[in-house]
Amino acid sequence: MRILVLGGDGYLGWPTAMYLSAHGHEVGVLDNGLRRQYDHELGAGSLVPIESMATRVRAWREVSGHALRSYTVDLCDADALYAALRDFRPEAVVHFAEQRAAPYSMIDRKHAVHTQVNNVVGTLNLMYAIGELDRDVHVVKLGTMGEYGQPNIDIEEGWLEVTHKGRTDRMMFPKKPGSFYHLSKVHDSHNLEFGCRIWGLRVTDLNQGVVYGQETPETALDPRLATRLDYDSVFGTVINRFAIQAVLGQPLTVYGGGSQTRATIDIRDTVECVRLACENPADRGEFRVFNQATEKFSLTEMADVVARAYPGTAEVVKVDNPRVEIEDHYYAFTHTALESLGLQPHLLSETLLTSMFAVIRENEHRVDLEAMRPVVDWRRAANQAPALRLSGS
Repeated sequence: MRILVLGGDGYLGWPTAMYLSAHGHEVGVLDNGLRRQYDHELGAGSLVPIESMATRVRAWREVSGHALRSYTVDLCDADALYAALRDFRPEAVVHFAEQRAAPYSMIDRKHAVHTQVNNVVGTLNLMYAIGELDRDVHVVKLGTMGEYGQPNIDIEEGWLEVTHKGRTDRMMFPKKPGSFYHLSKVHDSHNLEFGCRIWGLRVTDLNQGVVYGQETPETALDPRLATRLDYDSVFGTVINRFAIQAVLGQPLTVYGGGSQTRATIDIRDTVECVRLACENPADRGEFRVFNQATEKFSLTEMADVVARAYPGTAEVVKVDNPRVEIEDHYYAFTHTALESLGLQPHLLSETLLTSMFAVIRENEHRVDLEAMRPVVDWRRAANQAPALRLSGS
């Protein structure tokens, strides 16, 4: 199968591209390098050094014997996107190419507008390109469990059957996102579902939990193939951040009361879920949703798991919550579709954390402690942030 990975230079896009290639698919990677620009803006970067896209692609060919065709394209540039799709002629497109951080979208007006324009317009351009060029191309879009918020009912996989005043209908599960980033993902979901209804597009929306880990079978083959490990308060994900704080002897900082619950998934399961979705495509006109998460933990539970796994002393502390969110809430979600396709989940364990601790120790000299301090407050319309001119995407 020919699969084009959009955002193929990112934390998840790069290991996904290699994983699909290792499983026999002809893979292309498309990226505009914007994620690396965010590092320059924020004065932060990956804890693990990462190579340029060109070096990564060359190294993968040397190590695996498989070629990855690379495209430098901004999804907000419709002409360039159309040209790449005509050239590669994908059968499936995996869409990671979006600004992915909730705190980044909450810095100020400029960052909120950039997030929504970049994400929503880029996805609309992709929809139109497929609608005009080849409607059989299967779109696998990486969504987020954060689209749902914290409803006081079980979260179904994208759809809900509702009976109201004696009449029953099937509708998309209600969304209550918690940031301008999560709102952009909701807009994407609604736009793509609309495209399925009017044009007969094929779409799988993978509503993903918080991803943890940094190593997949492919990234472990050569240091040049490493993917990023973000630890800063804007792009760093919570379990990765806790692990880094433990190794550095810093307190594990839990926002607020710590009872906020998150869906989680191992990075090795992320790449496998994408493969399963690609190899088992949606039908024409079908908008299907898989909840791509395997476990759930409160923030306190996550911190406790990391603290117990760390061989030294790790202190867990509570700090003021910069986010506006419900802290004590019900949280349960359905996640059976991917398991039915063959997913065998890796669950959070001391084995994984021990390997993460080793990677972190090797690179602890690269940590900027100031970058870990939460600086984006949801209650403010404008937060302190470095100034960067953000173009269309």
